Amino acid sequence: MPDPRTDQPATRVPSAGARTVLITGAAGGLGRAFALGFAAQGDRVVVADTNLEGAQQTVALLEAAGGTALALQANVTQLGSVTQLAADASAFASDGKIDVIINNAAIYATITRSPFEEIDVDEWDRVMAVNLKGPWLVTRACSPYLADGAAVINLSSATVLSGSAQWAHYVASKGGVIALTRVLAKELGDRNITVNAIAPGFTLTEASYGLIEGAAEYGVDRGSIKRASEPADIVGAALFLAGPGSRYITGQTLVVDGGRQFL
Repeated sequence: MPDPRTDQPATRVPSAGARTVLITGAAGGLGRAFALGFAAQGDRVVVADTNLEGAQQTVALLEAAGGTALALQANVTQLGSVTQLAADASAFASDGKIDVIINNAAIYATITRSPFEEIDVDEWDRVMAVNLKGPWLVTRACSPYLADGAAVINLSSATVLSGSAQWAHYVASKGGVIALTRVLAKELGDRNITVNAIAPGFTLTEASYGLIEGAAEYGVDRGSIKRASEPADIVGAALFLAGPGSRYITGQTLVVDGGRQFL
């Protein structure tokens, strides 16, 4: 499978007993990078997105390198849609179990920056529906299919730590993700399931390049590590939280921002 940083083929391919990893918002950007990273480990990957064509393109990349993947169209804000997604992911799994959920789907680049008094109410509701309701609904729908020792990873944002003017709905939604993560960790712990959040800093994805001019230099001077965040930096955190070395870590938020701010 391609390495998410280099896009060079790796050698390992899925085995019959490979884990099943469900990734939402995986038609491109960070979600696609997650798909590449987990597939490179030999995992079976379910690529979910409202953009079915983009999800299929992600799957084509994985399959071209010898991976096993499935593209599914899903709206994380709709119970019926995520219920079907969970059932289809279970059917795709070699043992009927989902081993890892990456709740990555989010509204980000299309958000209108406005003072909190001027944020459109419908936009507020859309952001909350995708960014906060989505992880809850997906995890809820997948719960009956989660394997013993499964890992749920929710994507928050490092902007929760500092706030970001004129972005109240986005920051609030990502703060809610951290709170949701802690509750789910409590409720799923007796099933040996870990639930953690990743809070990335500004990361160089297609959306980020379109959002900010000079994205590659944005905020670099504020970091302890003087370079921009690449998708592979975030993927590495997810691989850790889904791996055997983190089985006693749950309810936590891992900030991945090059040391720009500290939790």
